[in-house]
Amino acid sequence: MLIDIQDIYKIYNEGKESEVRALNGVSLRVDRGEFVSIIGQSGSGKSTLMNILGCLDIPTYGDYHLDGTDITELTDRQLAHIRNKQIGFVFQGYNLIPVLNAWENVELPLIYQGLGPLKRRDRVEEALERVGMLERRDHRPGEMSGGQQQRVAIARAIATHPPIIMADEPTGALDSKTGLHVLEILHSLHQEGSTVILITHDNSIAATAERIVRLSDGVVVADGAREEVFAP
Repeated sequence: MLIDIQDIYKIYNEGKESEVRALNGVSLRVDRGEFVSIIGQSGSGKSTLMNILGCLDIPTYGDYHLDGTDITELTDRQLAHIRNKQIGFVFQGYNLIPVLNAWENVELPLIYQGLGPLKRRDRVEEALERVGMLERRDHRPGEMSGGQQQRVAIARAIATHPPIIMADEPTGALDSKTGLHVLEILHSLHQEGSTVILITHDNSIAATAERIVRLSDGVVVADGAREEVFAP
């Protein structure tokens, strides 16, 4: 089992009148090599869940094991190490560094990993070529379209060869044609063995996954194949 969360709660202002339960007892297991969409409307808890799955945040209560490691017992530094080694992130806002060109943006996490110059060069070239952006390697984010920036963001996510790709509304800022291209890249990565977790509010995007988890008010209300979740 790659991801195993049991009875996860994320509570803000606990015990106060303003208490908010962003996650209210969520349990979820994801096997290695799965493609899972997590769907829900704004306020459903899906982004909170991704932050916990991606080790960007810790739960208030509950258990989380990632590839056998108890995440809830780790320090901030250990969590950062897990993120850098295990997870590639793709965000709606791209999160590229404006003053760096495409090559430098993709290379940055490899520098954090301590890879040498030759290995970094091979990884960056491989990743940019994989998403069709090698010819734009010298361009900064401001010189690229949204779709091009998102492809660079995917290249950055996969350059470290992480076993897990987490994509939070990766098509949200893109037109439909460009969004489909981004989805095609994610699906091809899945076919090559990556575990992909896709966060979205869009039923049509969620339906491209082999498994769909629906959240509502911090609770899992459906979990299954598209035929089950979207049954009339």
